Amino acid sequence: MKQVVTFGEIMMRLSPPLNYRFAQTQSLEITYGGGDANVGASLAGLGVPAAHVTCFPANDMGLAAAQHFRALGVNMNATVFQGDRLGLYFLEVGAGMRPSKVVYDRANSAFAHLDAAAFDWDEILKDAGWLHWTGITPAISASTAEATRQAIAAARRLGITVSADVNYRRNLWQYGQTAQAVMSELVEGCDIVVCSENDAEDLFGIQPLPGTDNKFVSVAQQVMERFPQIKQVITTRRKTHSASHNGLKGIFYDGEQFLETITYDINPIVDRIGGGDAFMAGFIYGSLAYNNPQQALTFGVAASALKHTIHGDINLVSVAEVEDIMRGNTSGRLLR
Repeated sequence: MKQVVTFGEIMMRLSPPLNYRFAQTQSLEITYGGGDANVGASLAGLGVPAAHVTCFPANDMGLAAAQHFRALGVNMNATVFQGDRLGLYFLEVGAGMRPSKVVYDRANSAFAHLDAAAFDWDEILKDAGWLHWTGITPAISASTAEATRQAIAAARRLGITVSADVNYRRNLWQYGQTAQAVMSELVEGCDIVVCSENDAEDLFGIQPLPGTDNKFVSVAQQVMERFPQIKQVITTRRKTHSASHNGLKGIFYDGEQFLETITYDINPIVDRIGGGDAFMAGFIYGSLAYNNPQQALTFGVAASALKHTIHGDINLVSVAEVEDIMRGNTSGRLLR
């Protein structure tokens, strides 16, 4: 398999142990994650060559974050070290009827102030077969949006598959450009997008046509008409019973066929952060390994379901473990 390259911010995650609240904890556990980087790290764990491109502060915090991903098998050689601070986020893990909460402290991070000219994308992507990004990255600043645009342009020149999780985060778009304008230009260069009906409406003004039975297919058709480069539209459907109990399935449309998976019942949830990234990593792996969209979609959802049982942002699972879930082995029976 050729290398999959991801691009985006990595933050330090600080979280109380177990299900403690911020107000009662005396300690915070440290890990690292980011929507794009989580995909790369999950792919590395599945045996796919993965590289992540980012900007860290030139201090011990940046070095520690880079080392965390190197230890997971991710190539971090294209990292730029400049700026003063690593973005942070704080997670309080909920339970039952009490939802989890996230507090961000990422303003003025090194990544937000990166120099788009610091990345030689033709060199970075020379051994790649796939580029993945999320809508979080261009939402951070004008310079991160420009770097994303340059990465996509290079991937198109080199004939590399481009995927994006459009991942609309309304509160991030604060630098004077609209998500609708920026994302429309960037999505034009994508082959595959993760895009729900809500995202399509918020970003592209696309709604299901009146009287359509399958609202997702109606939206996906319009997205593909608007952006002819797109060949596949995928997303997940989540049924939230409580903070500790969700149902999850995947859906897919490629202009000809609509596919869906079974619904996986996830109970109890250990950590749902990174579940969407695990889905995308699983779908990329499945697309490369199986050449069958139904299997790729099922692998993605099974991988995401497993991620909900793992602490941290990153899906630390093997191909065999995911394929076991795909075969219906979901009892969690002790292995020895």
